[in-house]
Amino acid sequence: MDEISGRPATMLRPPRRHLKVAAAAGPRRFHLIRHVDVSGVSGTGIVAEGVEWSDGTVTLHWGGRYPTTTVWQDGIDALLTIHGHNGATTIRWMDD
Repeated sequence: MDEISGRPATMLRPPRRHLKVAAAAGPRRFHLIRHVDVSGVSGTGIVAEGVEWSDGTVTLHWGGRYPTTTVWQDGIDALLTIHGHNGATTIRWMDD
């Protein structure tokens, strides 16, 4: 019971996230390829590996001494906006 209005209380539920794309092939794997090491940290070549999930979410795993995994809810475009360094880093799809 809602103490202010006297009506039955209702529970608010967060909106459900549904798949944006029903990809028949499922998730796609990729390598993040750094052509020029702008920061001087990662080196060149394959610097990370990742998966693009059926709903467009991306998981990226950096190896090395301090391995890290990140999730990009806004997909490949968001990932490349941060890590692409204006074309110095690209995606190579492994499953295509």
